[in-house]
Amino acid sequence: MHDPKNALWSERAPDVYRVRVDTSKGPVVLEVTRALAPRGADRFYHLIETGFYDDSRFFRVIGGRFAQFGIPGNPSIAGVWRNQQFPDDPVRASNMRGTFAYAMTGPGARTTQIYINTGDQPQQDAQGFAPFGHVIEGMGGVDKLYSGYGERSGGGMRAARQARLFEEGNAYLDREFPLLDKLSRALIVHR
Repeated sequence: MHDPKNALWSERAPDVYRVRVDTSKGPVVLEVTRALAPRGADRFYHLIETGFYDDSRFFRVIGGRFAQFGIPGNPSIAGVWRNQQFPDDPVRASNMRGTFAYAMTGPGARTTQIYINTGDQPQQDAQGFAPFGHVIEGMGGVDKLYSGYGERSGGGMRAARQARLFEEGNAYLDREFPLLDKLSRALIVHR
């Protein structure tokens, strides 16, 4: 199922679905609206279905801006998906507090990394970051995710500072950044 060439990855997601993300700061429920960013919603649905995000870390948390996740803790899975880019969606919603979108280095470069806006960031709209849903429960937990490492624990897709996350996974993060919050499981809870 983690093979990006599997037919599963071309299937359409439901028009609206919910994802429960169990974190070390409590559960967070995300509601995805496919009409906002169909390609992003489809990819996210299947990543959740296959357990892609389970046992990973919120590796980049910048207080008042965003909390980012989406690199698997298992390096063999992370390596397969590292460069599995897919086309952009037009921006149909603004990057406001509680919305979420794919992190990327530029046009056509979305893969698997997601950020949840913990503050309003409308400047992201003009850069092509297309939100595809919003947090409907647990935003207080998102606000409490550990942000003390800032960019040091996995920031900078554009600065190419994520290599060790892909190569060593949770072993690296747990050793070097032990205070990072965990994403233990993500699952579809409403279709």
